[in-house]
Amino acid sequence: MNKAIFLDRDGVINELVFSKERNEYEPPHSIEDVKLIEGVTVTLKRLLENNFRLFIISNQPDFAKGKTTLENLINVSEKIRELMEEQKIILTEYNYCYHHPDGIVKEYSGDCDCRKPKPFFILNAIKKYNLDKNSSWMTGDRDTDIQCGKNSGLKTILIEYAGSENYRMNSNPDFKVKNLSEAADIILNSK
Repeated sequence: MNKAIFLDRDGVINELVFSKERNEYEPPHSIEDVKLIEGVTVTLKRLLENNFRLFIISNQPDFAKGKTTLENLINVSEKIRELMEEQKIILTEYNYCYHHPDGIVKEYSGDCDCRKPKPFFILNAIKKYNLDKNSSWMTGDRDTDIQCGKNSGLKTILIEYAGSENYRMNSNPDFKVKNLSEAADIILNSK
């Protein structure tokens, strides 16, 4: 069986962007705003060298909420993939949910199967790639990430990214860390 790490994207892999208009941190809406968090590529390489399959699982509801276009979100996702591949970091899959329960774009509004904390993407990957739940992890900066991991039967690590503090209240992760590098230390030392 294979082992895996499921990663939230914004606040874990790349930096959030402060919106003066909305007075909050949010995912990048343009490729010019994409900036990887310092040290993240070195950390991902460490995990790959230790035979972990890496997956991004990210809620990206800002099109559904009317904050940006779907094209912008797709372009940002592709830019992040390009930055990873430039560093020879190949993730097994990138999975995005573009829905939001209270969205204003009809086709992307309402309940769906793929929005975290639902375990849809993780459970599919476990079957598709023969993943061992006991050796796999979910890392993220919000309660929904941790709950998704728990709903999938994985160990969980909360990354306490400053821009996401309003989305962390009571997720009760297995571990709390400041960044992905600290998360990797825990994962690699828990064999």
